Amino acid sequence: MPHDLYDLTQHPPRSPRVRLGGFVILPRMIDKARATKAGKNGEYTYACSLDRNVLDFLGVDADSLKAQIDKGLGDGEILAWMMANAKNPRLPQEVAAFSAFHEQRGPSAPGGRAKLTEYQSSTPAGAKREDISTWFDVLDLDDHQSFGGKV
Repeated sequence: MPHDLYDLTQHPPRSPRVRLGGFVILPRMIDKARATKAGKNGEYTYACSLDRNVLDFLGVDADSLKAQIDKGLGDGEILAWMMANAKNPRLPQEVAAFSAFHEQRGPSAPGGRAKLTEYQSSTPAGAKREDISTWFDVLDLDDHQSFGGKV
């Protein structure tokens, strides 16, 4: 892959909705790890709370995974390594349920609901956007706007 694909100062990582092996979040996490190795992660953080959802679900250590990603493995090879090294192996229906849940997940705690409400009413990011209701919606809109997109 061209090295500029890992430059998250120039473009966002893949959407959290993009799947690899049925897992949401995973391609985005891989992009952030690759960009971190290249020193081009910008404001994106590998192994953040979003990434921890996948790591914890499978029981994969973030540092061990990063070491594999740093070897230059492709997405499929990384997925195979994760599945072979998961402390919590998952059935396909568990992966599907995990991904469906996270695609629809919105804030459940009062602090998170307040944060989402603030984001929805901020200018220009969420202004007049009643369709921003999940965390993935927030991330996609933020990524879009951070790189010059219009509402």
